[in-house]
Amino acid sequence: MTATTWTGRPDLSDIENFWTAPIAERAAAFAALREREPVPFYEEPQFSILPKGPGYYALTRLDDVVEASRNPAIFTSGAGSTNVADMPPEFLEFYGSMINMDDPKHVRLRKIVSRGFTPRRLSALTDEVASTARAIVDDVIDAGECDAVRAISARLPLKIVCDMMGVPDSQYDFVYDKSNIVLGASDPEYVPDAENIIVALLQAGNELAELMRDLGRIREKNPTDDLTSALVNAEIDGGRLTPDELASFFILLVVAGNETTRNAISWGLHLLTENPDQRDIWLSDLDGVTPTAVEEIVRWASPVIFMRRTLAVDAVLGDRPMTAGEKVLLFYWAANRDPKHFTEPDVFDVRRSPNPHVGFGGPGPHFCLGAHLARREMSVMFRELLTRVPDIHTTAEPRRLQSMFINGIKELPVAFTPGGKR
Repeated sequence: MTATTWTGRPDLSDIENFWTAPIAERAAAFAALREREPVPFYEEPQFSILPKGPGYYALTRLDDVVEASRNPAIFTSGAGSTNVADMPPEFLEFYGSMINMDDPKHVRLRKIVSRGFTPRRLSALTDEVASTARAIVDDVIDAGECDAVRAISARLPLKIVCDMMGVPDSQYDFVYDKSNIVLGASDPEYVPDAENIIVALLQAGNELAELMRDLGRIREKNPTDDLTSALVNAEIDGGRLTPDELASFFILLVVAGNETTRNAISWGLHLLTENPDQRDIWLSDLDGVTPTAVEEIVRWASPVIFMRRTLAVDAVLGDRPMTAGEKVLLFYWAANRDPKHFTEPDVFDVRRSPNPHVGFGGPGPHFCLGAHLARREMSVMFRELLTRVPDIHTTAEPRRLQSMFINGIKELPVAFTPGGKR
């Protein structure tokens, strides 16, 4: 990426202009903020028909993001984590799950759902991740070109998440389309009517929730070895997941576990095209470089751009006094380019070490529960691509999602030598 400079004060609330600007400009804007005004205050963007909120503080430095993450009693999540605006209660119920909860509700739910991410269960997924990645490459290898998002990046995490939960193959496209609406609501391609964004979100969420409620009822009576069966029949401290809690967790899983991994893989393909020297380094030592390369893709891409917190009490962060009830956005995307912690932060370096990124969230109770699975999926997918179609490259710029929350790619044309390695 070519370095650039930024003059003036960027408007982080301008979704249609700032968040669609070239990545280099975005990085330069955050670099300028980090240097001149590391904890700026912004007016909120207008969101659908909701009344405009009081504004938010933006955290741009890694140290500030980490400090806020480590203090969930001060920087709380219960008022909403994924939206700047204060959303209606029914919205938080659909999309809440653990990321929109504080203790003790958060720790109770995490104890139950963490049963799906035990070392034993994740180890059992190893063969499925590998076979799915092979099948994905098998399906495109003779074509010599494809849209990498739909044909490659989205397929692996979508199938793994759906298979984990016991969702049948016939519902994959349905889950894919609804998850696009959930995370792409600010993009007119997914929700053309800006006045009805909340309605579209609630409808998509309700349809995903109903799919899981139906499956939960079936698995409660006739359990199998899938995660849904484990969750509906699990008891922790005398309690079980309610049907709505199960549905809400499923929405979180298909959104966080599908969308973010697919965007990391897509950005990785783009980065390898833009940096052929890094592709050569990775190819020269697949076993040695894959772990650091995956971490670097997550750092550079930062698929989740921010998470919101709300202050429970007055506090001071980054020398900025804040008042109870005020909002703070933890900009992971900016923190992952903090030059205090990352040498040449705008450079893509597959051997970067150390790499203390917060691409899976900051340390604390809200660190991504599926981080280990995401790393495994990315490692297996890139190993499959680099060994079988090593010349895979993008043929056009990524068509990016219009969003200040997800650093997404909607379409990424790629080409490679047909046939590849069987």
